[in-house]
Amino acid sequence: MYTLCDKAKALTPYDWNMGEYRVRLDANESFLLPTDADREKMARAAADTALNRYPDPLAREVCASFAKSYGISPELVTAGNGSDELISILLSAFLQKGEKVMTLSWDFSMYRFYTTITENPCITLEKDDDLRIPVQQVIDTIQREDIRLLIFSNPCNPTSVGLTREDVRRILNETQALVVLDEAYMDFWDQSLLPEVEKYDQLVILRTCSKALGMAALRLGFAVANPRLTGILRAAKSPYNVNAVTQAMAKVVLDNPVYKDVYRELLLQSRELLLQGCKDLERDGLIEKAYDSCTNFVFLRVRQAPKLYDLLADRGILVRCFGQEHLRITAGTQAEDEEVVASMRFLLQHIEEL
Repeated sequence: MYTLCDKAKALTPYDWNMGEYRVRLDANESFLLPTDADREKMARAAADTALNRYPDPLAREVCASFAKSYGISPELVTAGNGSDELISILLSAFLQKGEKVMTLSWDFSMYRFYTTITENPCITLEKDDDLRIPVQQVIDTIQREDIRLLIFSNPCNPTSVGLTREDVRRILNETQALVVLDEAYMDFWDQSLLPEVEKYDQLVILRTCSKALGMAALRLGFAVANPRLTGILRAAKSPYNVNAVTQAMAKVVLDNPVYKDVYRELLLQSRELLLQGCKDLERDGLIEKAYDSCTNFVFLRVRQAPKLYDLLADRGILVRCFGQEHLRITAGTQAEDEEVVASMRFLLQHIEEL
């Protein structure tokens, strides 16, 4: 009888709530669809795709569109089947078995997950009480523990808190570890290191099309790094990792500045509406804290968070629950933002009797 290895025995599928909900504010997706004109262009692009042929292995056209949109060289860009694939490639290609990885808590849970697949010890450093990254502790730990790769999100998912570019530069300048800087939510903030990526020999920046650009269904991410690291990434990935339909459809969105300009502002306006509503709940003593946000979601410290999560779900509103004290809520339409705040206010006022 075949015997599973220990790491395979421990694997469980990603926990995703596929239930039917009127209001889904759990996955940090954009509530905006492409323009009608661009949806027609995307349909034509998909229809014109030669489905009998393999896609461009380097996804050159869509990488060029991404690079032009962000003002960088396309020679620095590698496309991936979502940022998750790129994270897996980075850990597999740049680490020997047993070399140490460092993550932070709170942060994106998949970072640590992939280290179990690659069999790399993972050290997790706790953030401070305000959920901010203790930069000096990060530097000290990298040096003391001989960390080979540091990976973290900035701004952070799930906390919505950001680290300034000056602090990120400190980590890069004072350590030798490969730094994987996940800027999935940087479209909502102004502290990106994309313009400086070639200055560092150990920096890889990840970007996604799933958040501000509203293309979560297409599964497209990008890694940006200096030419030496980019060459390794392109060599390590599977040859045809991004399908041709995704490449063609995503190019339409990336070529239109409306998504980075107009749509971004609409998403930020929604975030501010939701955050202000949550700050009102904090002021009234109904929640403990609504953290200031650099993203398209808000992060809350709430007493009885799991119970509030369940009560919201019973009303058809899905958010994300983290542990016993925290909720993460994506900014949605104005009506969705207002409904979730009003529902939380009512439920929190009566939670002991519900």
